[in-house]
Amino acid sequence: MNETEINDNKDVPNCDKSVHTEKDQDPHLLGDLQRLSNGRADSAPATRLYKRRWAIVCLFSAYSLCNSFQWIQYGIINNIFMHFYSVDSFTIDWMSMIYMLTYIPFIFPVTWLLDKKGLRVIALAGAALNCLGTWIKVASVRPDLFGVTMFGQFSCSFAQVFILGMPSRIASVWFGSEEVSTACSIGVFGNQLGIAIGFLVPPMLVPNLQDNDQLAHYISIMFYGTAAVATLLFVLVVIVFQEKPPIPPTQAQVAMRNVPEEDYSYIQSILRLLRNMPFIILIISYGLNVGCFYAVSTLLNKMIIEHYPGEEVNAGRIGLTIVIAGMVGSLICGIWLDKTKTYKQTTLAVYVMSFIGMVVYAFTLDLGHLWVVFITAGTLGFFMTGYLPLGFEFAVELTYPESEGTSSGLLNCSAQVFGIIFTICQGKIIDRFGTLAGNIFLCAFLLLGSIMTGFIKSDLRRQKANQAAAASVSAGWSFPSCGAGDCGG
Repeated sequence: MNETEINDNKDVPNCDKSVHTEKDQDPHLLGDLQRLSNGRADSAPATRLYKRRWAIVCLFSAYSLCNSFQWIQYGIINNIFMHFYSVDSFTIDWMSMIYMLTYIPFIFPVTWLLDKKGLRVIALAGAALNCLGTWIKVASVRPDLFGVTMFGQFSCSFAQVFILGMPSRIASVWFGSEEVSTACSIGVFGNQLGIAIGFLVPPMLVPNLQDNDQLAHYISIMFYGTAAVATLLFVLVVIVFQEKPPIPPTQAQVAMRNVPEEDYSYIQSILRLLRNMPFIILIISYGLNVGCFYAVSTLLNKMIIEHYPGEEVNAGRIGLTIVIAGMVGSLICGIWLDKTKTYKQTTLAVYVMSFIGMVVYAFTLDLGHLWVVFITAGTLGFFMTGYLPLGFEFAVELTYPESEGTSSGLLNCSAQVFGIIFTICQGKIIDRFGTLAGNIFLCAFLLLGSIMTGFIKSDLRRQKANQAAAASVSAGWSFPSCGAGDCGG
């Protein structure tokens, strides 16, 4: 069996009395830990890490990549699809915004399904819907079939609802406490890489031609390639993707598994989250940051072409630079969090740098030098896209023991709402006042989000749960005479 076993407690005797000696621990967390044992000194719960966890997170990352690639594949060659389907720019913008719009009404049913049916069902649904959408788009390569290609994009956008909130859940269910942030970053990494490829590949595959027959040929190549990849990934999900490891990876997950199913209420969980003020502030600030990223990504072609006509390919490369830099930022931030656990400080610092990066990008876009745009866009991407996994992991810390899927879903719902608002508003501002005014509009909201992040109380509940477990085990070593009769139960 391909597994590596790591026992956090090394079969150390666990004593209920030792738990109660930790005066500074959260009583709710201690209650969870007390339920881990059967009242016996030798019943400390084992934890274990499986090598399969890396296959799970990498496979998820791959089909997330395939889905996010399709989010931007229309917008980055906006002018070409406008010509092919004879529609206006705002209509093509909706090919990206439909990803945001679809997410909002469906996220709550999907997170409920995640809590009831688990990771495997959600993974299968996401991969299947994504695969279906790609084949629908294959059948839409005719100038009179815009409705069909929109339907295919809707199917892919529906798949995104089953994908976007999964990284933190996979990280918590499969990974140890010292690697959850890194694992979450790898999950987000796939989404970011897909966006990066979406910026780069469509301008290279589909040239700006006036002949619709030739355009149809190049668009078909892009759609068939995407469909082939999506089909392969769906088959792999069916074969490889597993619900959860037989033995949980952390004491926090042990506690979660010991909560009786009848004691869990999805509605009550939502209500508890909505009463959690630090989390509410994070929802809004996360939505502001990621909504700005969505707007910049969707309208990038329009902004670049306005100042650098005929540079569709370089517009894609600039988008690629934004996301690749962000991927590096995500991985660095994930590793940093695992090492330091400084969730609020890191989140605030990255947020402030996103604001500064947006200001610099806004005021250098029209200088007439593409190399400057590449540098400023890359700096913006490093921090703005690098913020994504920070928000996920900070939310899980603030909301433990609530479901990671629910907290991530609420964050993403906020991002989609602000993404639609910012994309529409910035697009209109650009049309009327120019790109500088549109980018300043986003700068104002990033400044607001930075201020709000500073007011988030850093209540790291998941860390407290793991620390309380470690403290109870250490206390067990300190009281070797504590036997089953002494510990109660």
